[in-house]
Amino acid sequence: MSTVPSPAPASLAPHDRARPLAKGSPKPAKDLCSDCGLCDSRWVAYVRRACAFLEQRFEAMEEQAHGRSRRLDDEDELYFGVHQRMVTARLRQPIEGAQWTGIVSRIGVRALESGLVDAVLCVQQSPDDRFTPVPVLARTPEEVLAARVNKPTLSPNLEVLEQLPGSGIERLLAIGVGCQIQALRAVQATLPLQKLYVLGLPCVDNVSRDGLQTFLESASRSPDTVVHYEFMQDFRIHFRHSDGHQETVPFFGLDTPALKDVFAPSCLSCFDYTNAGADLVVGYMGATFGRQWVTVRNALGQELLNLVEPELDLAPVTSSGDRRQAVQQGIDAYEKALKLPMWLAELVGVFVQRFGPKGLEYGRFSIDSHFTRNALWLQRHHPEKVDAHIPAFARKIVARYRLPKP
Repeated sequence: MSTVPSPAPASLAPHDRARPLAKGSPKPAKDLCSDCGLCDSRWVAYVRRACAFLEQRFEAMEEQAHGRSRRLDDEDELYFGVHQRMVTARLRQPIEGAQWTGIVSRIGVRALESGLVDAVLCVQQSPDDRFTPVPVLARTPEEVLAARVNKPTLSPNLEVLEQLPGSGIERLLAIGVGCQIQALRAVQATLPLQKLYVLGLPCVDNVSRDGLQTFLESASRSPDTVVHYEFMQDFRIHFRHSDGHQETVPFFGLDTPALKDVFAPSCLSCFDYTNAGADLVVGYMGATFGRQWVTVRNALGQELLNLVEPELDLAPVTSSGDRRQAVQQGIDAYEKALKLPMWLAELVGVFVQRFGPKGLEYGRFSIDSHFTRNALWLQRHHPEKVDAHIPAFARKIVARYRLPKP
């Protein structure tokens, strides 16, 4: 007796048919994987076009997010990406325990309190280790505040996309760094969301947890008590310790030979320092010391800034000094893996702090230094990726300097 075949199921989207990769399994980007978390969700179905280290798509991402790509003949856009507005800021009433004054955390809190979003994608930490990141979909201000302070390690933020279906979350604020946001933008249209806001953090030189320990032991007098740290505009690394005291170390005093290979290969091949796909970017790199650099890229970014603007001490961006000679000297010093004695490092640090680049010029110094280093790293370690991987804006910047031979 024959049977009538059942009707074919309705066509499923790729992410409805996919499953997250097993923990510990090889990732498609291999050694360049930044552990953004996309492969830990069903949205791994789109990894071939979403992963920043398999396919760079800056122009398409900027067109999608902002309606146009950056103008390469505009120096500010060449360096800092598409934007409508750039200012510097600090909260008049800082959040206790925040890394700086807490602008990012306050935006997350206000976004929930105002009903702008249902949840905030942010990163808390493991109860067992301050520097082990734990991505969450925060539903309350308390959960957002529990994520304050930077975690300078690779973080699988996008693994929480797996929690979205059936969660009731329709409006999301995602906080993340460039590689995470590039992947998020690539899959945005497939997410079960009505609205997505993106708050970006500038990011460079992340490490694995083991790599972080190597850095802390090399750079700090008390690595086990460091609560957080940042490479700041005064050309010093600022460490805050669990007892509240602060320690500073000049950039030029780092043990470059010991640290040259500690940074993740993904970070050594990244050209999205300024988080080009975010609606709003908050960091320190384009501001004078003690303030944060705030870049509004589009109308959604201004909507986010509106949540906290009455609480901010705002000031225009400024720029002074000339970075170019310092960048070229830095390229040569890094190539030779020089390590200065601390007395000389302190002396150089005082001189550069007084006479070196400040404000936006410091931001350009940092971008130039990292883009030239990363272009050379790619040429040496992945020459087959150079043509497709280095975006046009980075090529224009790198071409201004003399690089060692690959």
